Amino acid sequence: MKVTKKLGMAVLALGLTTTLVACGGGSKDKKDNAQGDHSVALVTDLGGVDDKSFNQSAWEGLQAWGKDHDMKKGNGGFNYYQSNSDSEFDTNINTAMNDGFNTVFGIGFKLKPAIESAAAANADKNFVLIDDQIEGKDNVASVIFKDHEAAYLAGIAAAMTTESNKIGFVGGQEGDVIGRFEAGFNAGAKSVNKDIEITNTYVGSFGDAPKGKATAEAMYGSGVDVIYHASGDTGNGVFTAAKDIVKADKDKKVWVIGVDRDQEAEGKEGDLNVTLTSTLKGVSKVVQDLSTQAFDGKFPGGEQLVYGLKEDGVDLSKGQLNEEITAAVEKAKEEIKAGTIEVPAVPEKK
Repeated sequence: MKVTKKLGMAVLALGLTTTLVACGGGSKDKKDNAQGDHSVALVTDLGGVDDKSFNQSAWEGLQAWGKDHDMKKGNGGFNYYQSNSDSEFDTNINTAMNDGFNTVFGIGFKLKPAIESAAAANADKNFVLIDDQIEGKDNVASVIFKDHEAAYLAGIAAAMTTESNKIGFVGGQEGDVIGRFEAGFNAGAKSVNKDIEITNTYVGSFGDAPKGKATAEAMYGSGVDVIYHASGDTGNGVFTAAKDIVKADKDKKVWVIGVDRDQEAEGKEGDLNVTLTSTLKGVSKVVQDLSTQAFDGKFPGGEQLVYGLKEDGVDLSKGQLNEEITAAVEKAKEEIKAGTIEVPAVPEKK
């Protein structure tokens, strides 16, 4: 599989539109293609398009693409198919194809088997897999993000913010992808304080907010005062736990670091805001840009597209970081881009 490091998606927080030039990124006028000439659908991972995280970011990107190309939601335009369990992945992908969609996105590594199977049986369709790779399929574009690089910055922010010297990581489901978040976060925190105490916990689901809340409550109860979550909709429970603690005792300081998109809104309630910062992941822009390339007949099938800090594919939001932390984050960011800091992508063996 050809590996392509993409440029683009600069200033993720502002959502500026760019074109991924390495794969063509043609400039055909959107009015040259009428509704129905090329349609795009996405199949969600668990949590749905309102998970305030990964799936929602992808759906926002597809909606932006539809608006830019005068497309309407529905068959012949753009749409999503929500997965409420792993068993629905195959069904949703097949339904999208039967509904006539030309390009189908699988949002999340868990959809790899379903996308791989559909691509093998439907050579005339385009498929995109986010967060994993499929080799040997000319009709599949694989997208990988260097989540560990943004997580490293989050680790620095957490270690410089904690007052208890105890921080935590809440992952959704164990695997290579979420392992990158854990590895980067731990390494970043230890670069500030090698003796910092880090609790790493996996909930086992990306769609269980109550379990996320219970897990966070236990962590905060043990003295942890900053939690970074990489758990999709489960993370909404982490935010709820933090807000409940601060509402009960306004002198109590606990924080959440969001994931995949700026999650400041999830940490706000009235005057309080428990979102310290968020790691940003350009899923929205990737969906938008690859949809455009498919629309223009320049779909990058067979390629693995890699996005890290250097490619402006991941980042850390300003959030509520003070000047000292912001400066430390910016310094580390430049060193990662330059290769001076090599961020681990695999957690240390326990």
